[in-house]
Amino acid sequence: MSDVTIRVARDPDDLAACFAVRKDVFVAEQQVPEEVEYDEYDAGATHVLAMREDGVPLGTGRLLTGAAAAAKNGGDATVGALGRLAVTRAARGLGVGAALVGAIEDAARARGLTAVDLHAQTHALGFYERLGYEAYGPEFPDAGIPHQAMRKTLR
Repeated sequence: MSDVTIRVARDPDDLAACFAVRKDVFVAEQQVPEEVEYDEYDAGATHVLAMREDGVPLGTGRLLTGAAAAAKNGGDATVGALGRLAVTRAARGLGVGAALVGAIEDAARARGLTAVDLHAQTHALGFYERLGYEAYGPEFPDAGIPHQAMRKTLR
């Protein structure tokens, strides 16, 4: 992955690249309605972008903090909420997803958060478990896709 850069989105072009990956993966591939995919949390989120050396976006994810995260994790403002993790079909299996999760966790640590919660599509549980996340609570549908809440304590 030496030709891939992972960074916090820093300008409108980076943000557009993040949204383009999400549109490709969630809207086109998984048939999530656009009005569900893009939400009120995007404006205040920290977005992370994986970009190939030649400028092609490969993946994205976001971190919610404060009240936005608390709304997703049961009310604990010391826990961040990782979401909208997406990797393009061409980049899957290359370590991009794990690198994005690591960058989001670093951003959470930098903000003094104690843990990160996420809502994983159930087919991705193994991926998150390998990164140290533990499932809790019942399975639930989100945009018609089965999900499971997970949490990782940050050290």
